[in-house]
Amino acid sequence: MPGENPLETTVHAIRNSHMLRLLAVGLLALILQIPISMIGGLIGERQERRDAAVSEVTEKWGRTQRLVGPALVVPYLHHWEDTVAKVTRSETRRVVVLPKSLRANGKLATETRTRGIFSIPVYSGDVELTGSFARPELSGLGIDPTQVAWNRAQLALGISDPRAIQNAAAVVWKGAPVAFLPGTDDLTAMETGIHAPVDASGAGELPFRVALSLQGSVGFYLAPFGETTVLALEGNSANPSFQGAWLPKQREISPERFTASWEIPFLGRNFPQAWPTLDTPENAIGASQFGVEIVAPVDHYRMAERSVKYAGLFILLTFATVWLIEVLARVQVHPIQYLLLGSALCLFYLLELSLAEHVGFPSAYAIASIAVISLIGAYSQAILRRRALALTVAAGVAGLYGYLYVLLMNEDSALLIGSIGLFAILASVMFVTRNVDWYAMGTGRIARTEGA
Repeated sequence: MPGENPLETTVHAIRNSHMLRLLAVGLLALILQIPISMIGGLIGERQERRDAAVSEVTEKWGRTQRLVGPALVVPYLHHWEDTVAKVTRSETRRVVVLPKSLRANGKLATETRTRGIFSIPVYSGDVELTGSFARPELSGLGIDPTQVAWNRAQLALGISDPRAIQNAAAVVWKGAPVAFLPGTDDLTAMETGIHAPVDASGAGELPFRVALSLQGSVGFYLAPFGETTVLALEGNSANPSFQGAWLPKQREISPERFTASWEIPFLGRNFPQAWPTLDTPENAIGASQFGVEIVAPVDHYRMAERSVKYAGLFILLTFATVWLIEVLARVQVHPIQYLLLGSALCLFYLLELSLAEHVGFPSAYAIASIAVISLIGAYSQAILRRRALALTVAAGVAGLYGYLYVLLMNEDSALLIGSIGLFAILASVMFVTRNVDWYAMGTGRIARTEGA
C-alpha cells in the first residue's frame, strides 16, 4: 500500500509469520553455540590446571609404580672367530634369567592429598616378592654353559619410580640378606630400579624374598616374570580399576576395601624365560604388565565435558517448546526473551563446573539444575503470562536435565538411552502438532485440520 514504511512492513511480516520466527529462533540457537564453545574451552583449561596439580603432587610423592622383575643378570664369556684377522676373540656379555616361580603380595593404603582446590589420591604400599630361580638351559641361546659366571650374578628389580622407596630394601638370598644398590644393571626393560650382587652358583633352586615399602599414585603394576606369576593385592580404596593384560582371577570390592588375585602362566606372555641383554623384548614386557589403578569415582571435568556436548540439543529443544507454545497458545515471545532463556541454559554448564570443583559432581548438578529450572520457570511465567504454560516450559527443562543425568551416569548405555529419548521427544512433538495446518502459518493464523 502507498505510503507504508517498508521497514514497518517487514517487521510486521516477521512478527506475524511463524516460519520466519522459527528461522530467527534457529539463528539464535546457533549464536548461543559461541558461549557454549567458550565454556567447553574453560573446562579444558580447568582440567589442565587439575592435571598440573596432580603432576606436582605425584612428582614429589611417587608416580605410578611398575615392578619389572626380579631377574638374574648373569655375565658370560662369548667367543667368536675374526675371519679378517684370523684370530679367536672374546668379550663379556650378559644374559637375563627369569624366576621359575614368582609370588607378590601387596597392601595399598590409599589417602588423599590436596593442592589448592584439587584432591589427588595417592597410596603407600608394602609389597613382598617371593619365589625361586632354577638354572635354565642356555645352549639354545648360543651360550656355552661352561662360560657363564653364576657366582657373579646380579639380582635386578625394575621400579618405575625408585625415588619413592621408603625402606632400606634388601633381598634374602640363600638365607642371608644382601643390600640393594641403585640401578638395574643391564635389565634394560626398565631403566630405573635396584640391583644386588648375588651368588647363583650351585645346583637346585635358589629361593629369594624381597620386601619393599614404597609410595605411588594412580596405579600399581607388575610384569609376569615367573613361569607361574601370582599377585595378591588388597587396599582400602572402594573404587579400584583393574587394568593391564590380565584381569584378576578373583576379586572382592566393598565400600571400605578391595582384594584381588591374579595367576598368570608364562605361556600367556610373549617373551621367554631367558635372553641375552642385546635382545631384550622391551615392548613385549611392557605390554604384559597388569595391576590396578586407584581412581576417583567421578571425574567431574570429564562429566562436564560430556554434558556440554548436549548443550546445543537442549537449547534447540527448549526453544522448540517455547515456539510450539507460541503456535498452539497464540502468544508471542520476543527474540530477546528467547536469547535470555538460552543464556540461562548456557549458565547451567558454568554453574555445574564451578560447583563441582567444591562439592562434587552429583551435588553440583543438582544445585545447578534446580537454580536454572527455577529461573526459567519464573521468567516463563512473566513472558507467557499463564502459569500452566510456564510450568510446561519448566517441566520440559527439568525433564531434559533428568534425562542428561541418566545419560552421564550410564556411559555404556548412553547411545541406547539417547536414541530412545530422542525418539520419544520427536513422537511427542508429532503428537502435539498432529492437527496443525502448517500451510496456514504463512498467513499469520493457525488452522486445524478436520478431527481436531
